[in-house]
Parts: sequence; C-alpha cells; structure tokens
Amino acid sequence: MEIISENKPFAYKNQDIGQGRGVYISTYGCQMNVNDSDRMYSLLEMANFTPVDSPLEASVIIINSCSIREKPVHKVYSEVGKYRKLKDANPKLKIGIGGCVGQQEKEKLIKNQPMIDFVFGTDTIDTLPDILNDLILKEESKDDKKNRIVKAGFAHREPYHVETLVRNPGVSTFVNITKGCDNFCTFCVVPFTRGREKSRPKTHVLQDIHTLVKRGVKEVTLLGQNVNSYESECGTSFADLMKTIAKETGIERIRFTTSHPKDFDQYLVDVIAEHQDKICEYIHLPFQSGNSRILERMNRGYTREQYIEKINMIKKTIPNVVLSTDIICGFPGETEADFQDTLSMVREVGYETIFAFMYSQRPNTKAAKFEDQVPDAIKSERLQRLFDAHNTMAFDLAKAYENRILDVLVEKKHDDESVAGNIKFSGRSRQNKLVYFEVPAAHSDLIGRTVNIKITKAYPAVFRGDMVGSIN
Repeated sequence: MEIISENKPFAYKNQDIGQGRGVYISTYGCQMNVNDSDRMYSLLEMANFTPVDSPLEASVIIINSCSIREKPVHKVYSEVGKYRKLKDANPKLKIGIGGCVGQQEKEKLIKNQPMIDFVFGTDTIDTLPDILNDLILKEESKDDKKNRIVKAGFAHREPYHVETLVRNPGVSTFVNITKGCDNFCTFCVVPFTRGREKSRPKTHVLQDIHTLVKRGVKEVTLLGQNVNSYESECGTSFADLMKTIAKETGIERIRFTTSHPKDFDQYLVDVIAEHQDKICEYIHLPFQSGNSRILERMNRGYTREQYIEKINMIKKTIPNVVLSTDIICGFPGETEADFQDTLSMVREVGYETIFAFMYSQRPNTKAAKFEDQVPDAIKSERLQRLFDAHNTMAFDLAKAYENRILDVLVEKKHDDESVAGNIKFSGRSRQNKLVYFEVPAAHSDLIGRTVNIKITKAYPAVFRGDMVGSIN
C-alpha cells in the first residue's frame, strides 16, 4: 500500500503487531468521519494490519461513531451486541469505539459494555496502532487481568500538524484543512466531540495536494467543520488558501465543505469567481432556520436578512452558482410562523439541494436544556412538509439542465450495469450533479477524464446523458 506521506514514517512500538490480523471499520456520520476511517485504515496498514470487508474476517472491529443524531450511544451498544457471537467464538477479537461517541462517552462505554476493549477519541486517532499493540501484548503475556484502554483527551495546545493519509484516493478525495469549531451553536455537539478550532499550516496543505496530484487525483474537497474561518500560522485566510491552490498546484477541481454564513465575505466570493477554471461553482451554505429569532437562539451570528444579503452577493458575483443548504426543523421554541419563514427562505433562495433534519437534543449543548422543546410529532410533520415543498421546486430546477452540456469528471465504471456493446460510467459535474452515461466499449479508459455530457434526463438526485465532443 502506498501512503501519500513524504515525511518520515510514524514510529510505532511494534511495526509488525498487525501481522496476520484483519481490521474492519464500521463508519457512521459526516465526511469528517469517512475521512477519519480512511486515516485509521492507513495507520493500521502501516503496522501490518490487513483491511477486510466483513467483521467475520476481522481480528479487530472498530466502530467509528457519530453523535450528531438522536440516541447515538444506543446505536453503538446495538452494533457491539451484533458481534457477541463473534466474540464468543474468538475471545481474542478486539472491539473498539472511536469517533464522536468515543470522544464524548469515554470510560462510560467501557463500564457499560464489557465487550468493548478500547475507546479512542477524535484527537487520538494516530495512537490507534499503539493502543492495539498494548492490548495484544498484554494478551500474549498471559496476564489474567482484563486489559481495556481509553484514550480520548484533547490536545488543545498542540498545533494541527496532521498529514493527509489516503489509501486509495481515486479521482476525487478530501483534504482536511481545519478541525473542531469555536462557534458553539446551541444545537451542535462538535466543539465537545471535535474540540476547539485549529487550522493546518498552508505549506502542509499544499504539500498534500501536490502529492495527491502525483498519484492521479483530479479533484480535492477542502474539509472542515467551518472551512471559511481557516487561518494558517502565517495569517493566510481561506480565500487566500484557495487562490494559492488554484494558482500553484496541478489540481483540476477544488471544492470545499462546510461553510458558515457569518464568515462568507465578498473577497471569498471574488476568489471563487476569479478562479472558476478550477474552483467549482457549487456552494453549500447552511442557514438552519429562516427565522431571525430562532437563529439568535441557535447562536448562528446572523439574521435572516443578513443571510439573504450574502446569497444575493454570491449570485451577483457568480451568476451560475448552484446552492445547497442544511436545515433544522423543530428547534426549541419554533412556532408554525417561524417554520413558515424557513419554507419561504427555501423558495426565495432556490436551493437545488437541501439536507434537512429534525432537531435532536445533544449532550452538553445549551439547546438541550431549553424548556420549550417541540414535540416529535410536530417536528416530523414539519420536516415532511419541507421535503414536499422542496421536491416540487427541485424537479423544476433539475429539468432546466436537460439539453445542457456539462463537464463531467468520470469517477466510476459500472461493469455490472453495462449493456451489451456499451460501458456505463458515472461522474460529477462542476455543479456537483451525479451523471450517468454510456459509451461504446472502445472507450474503456475514461476514469479520471473530463468529458462533455449532454443531459437527456434530469432528476433532483441523478442525471443521465450522452457523451458529445472530444475527451479532455
């Protein structure tokens, strides 16, 4: 396995501890967790563990957990319970919990579920090989005392010097630029599970992207809880970072997620517009609620009117922009009138995609203690009305793409779905649309190429089309 690091290898206590042992990682939650799981696999492969596709083949099972939804701890216990027969058949099987639940619950997990052997947090992922080394050596020493490990502290004062580790980056991959968050939205658990906000040095980010380009990556997504508050040790802003990546690296496409409206300014929009040859015109900008009173209770740092001003600024500077957003339904104290403000915001802005959820109480957050919680039945009903309202609009917006020609970066070949004489491919357009198309079998080497696709059928979630013109 090739790791993208060009620095010295990680120094583990025993580089061969994983020899003959398979590792299976079950991943829940956001793109940060997906990225973290890839990092875990990379680190463990460096210690000679072998990734496997099924827990049945594993000597180590890791649950990379998410606490953003309701009852996350119960879901962890439920999954651990599924492995009871495996543990009974193989007492040497090690089961660990990572991610946000591991960070949040720490020793409680070990105390309440005897089958769990180790717990680690979001700031201690790089210690994973050494954790397993200690567990395995303890077992091999024939010590009868049960050895269980918890490492879930935050390194608040240490710089964010973590290099990108990607096992199989493919055509498109993520590059972390920030971690944690300092906004403390009253509904959000991230500051408690990911820690305070840190930014990676600009030189480290650029080095990662240069190396990824050498490995054939065409597109990177700059990743963080709040990417546009990025500030490097030399004072580089997020807009400056994107400009430098666009001008000084060979990457073909640049995306980013997630942005906070309060940090989205004219300079950033100008940089996106100036470098549209590389920076995609797709922007995900969560508004969460369309009502200013609710936004204040959420501690979002902007009003409805200020958010709309930002949207108008973006549309004026980038006329071809495609927008998506996050929305919470049923936040404490939300009235029907407040919810109507959210519906009207969706219609006024014209989002092509929305990600909407019912509010759920999270540990340590202020909103969990608000007394005016909205009943689940009302939250559910409002969420459905929101989806119903957006679906009609989304179909109309999608239909506007029919007969248009889009630049599609080809990411995948679907051999199992190919029709005789043709090969089926899929990729994403600059507008972040998933596009399927078929070509004659002679064109079997399109992965990583950018092709022109004329859209013949467009639906909110997927487009279909035909390849036209030359291959880039």
